[in-house]
Amino acid sequence: MSSTFPTIEILGIPFARLDVASALDEVERLYNRDEPAMVAHVNVHTVNLASEDRAYRDVLRSADMVLNDGKGVMLAARLLGERFPIDLNGNFFSPLVLQRAVARNWNVYFLGAKPGVADHAAALLRAKIPGLEIVGVRDGHFSAAEEDAVVAEIRASGAGVVMVGMGNPLQERWLHRRLADTGARLGIGVGAFFDFQTGHVPRAPHWMQRLGIEWVHRLVKEPRRMWKRYLVGNPKFLVRVLRSR
Repeated sequence: MSSTFPTIEILGIPFARLDVASALDEVERLYNRDEPAMVAHVNVHTVNLASEDRAYRDVLRSADMVLNDGKGVMLAARLLGERFPIDLNGNFFSPLVLQRAVARNWNVYFLGAKPGVADHAAALLRAKIPGLEIVGVRDGHFSAAEEDAVVAEIRASGAGVVMVGMGNPLQERWLHRRLADTGARLGIGVGAFFDFQTGHVPRAPHWMQRLGIEWVHRLVKEPRRMWKRYLVGNPKFLVRVLRSR
């Protein structure tokens, strides 16, 4: 990744150190350049995956912009003597990108989540953001044999921005491999953004979000799926950061 903005490196991954306005301006700069660009939202779980999978870490390092997602990454920066201006998590930042898309007449395609979720998210976001042009929606449950058809569908839609919500590491690997084939100018990995927008994954109360403990809420709601990510992954991440320091 060659960047025009300041970065903070955490466990081999260079994160953009930007405020909201600067990050949105960088999104626009990437959209307008000659080659398609990939933006990744990276949280503690993402960094843990990358620490154990060098090929995935290389995919993240090749992204044109990596945004800090969550309070755990912000804490890591402070432990390393750095500081992010703000938490640029996907659920907060993605609607701002969509507002910029309206202002610049960019078409958007939603790819990901379970069947029906992205469609529901598209309907809700069209209502929230007047003028938003979502030119296509497809769930993320397709086979390898269907992938070329999905790519062709995105290309035929004329989308300038494709938001991919398949979770880590699938969404970044997919964008790394197929973004250029879609014809889109910008590919953004948005994780559970579609699920959060529709309530399929409920958000924590605002006070928990402010304190940076939304992970506790997700652990309580989905203990079988989330216990290892948080109860094992979070301490492992902190140990790795402290060792790197």
